[in-house]
Amino acid sequence: MSISLDDITGVILAGGMGRRMGGIDKGLQNFKQAPLALHAMMRLNGQVGSMTINANRNIAVYEGFGIPVICDQQADFAGPLAGMQTALSYATVPFLVTVPCDVPMFPTDLVKKLSEPFEKNVGLMLTVAATNGRHHPVFCMMRTELLPSMEEFLRKGGRKIDAWYADIPHQSVEFGNEAAFHNVNTLQELKELEKKS
Repeated sequence: MSISLDDITGVILAGGMGRRMGGIDKGLQNFKQAPLALHAMMRLNGQVGSMTINANRNIAVYEGFGIPVICDQQADFAGPLAGMQTALSYATVPFLVTVPCDVPMFPTDLVKKLSEPFEKNVGLMLTVAATNGRHHPVFCMMRTELLPSMEEFLRKGGRKIDAWYADIPHQSVEFGNEAAFHNVNTLQELKELEKKS
């Protein structure tokens, strides 16, 4: 089975509360003179056939990026899984790739590598990025037919991504550069990352 870019929608998850940044909208914090979420969008560009942003505030600003903006269907900032569920419910293609808004340096071959196992294993439902055996659950590619499974998990109060996919046929995909998956949690970390890169 060959997967074309048109079969894949990428979603940038920017719907969190930014608690560790004092409640500010993390995706709109500048990194190298551009918002973090815009860096994620530019990084995904060319890796997927279409893109959307999951956000729950500052909607007009995100709409200015030029791609569709979708808000959580779950109330109260229910975490990245709620953003994934919303994206799955909007998806019109077979595959969804998710990336967080706070990792501006993720690999430019992310989607290519995440998609390869699907081409060899027709029963596979989800792939997840890993470095040194450690999963990065927000960086994953899934079949959009997983929507009912995710909705059921959320309905039962589940919130952790890796707990959701634990019982789903999945495969981790190793990436060599751990620093590429470094996420920014505080404004100080953002400044430090800017100095290093």
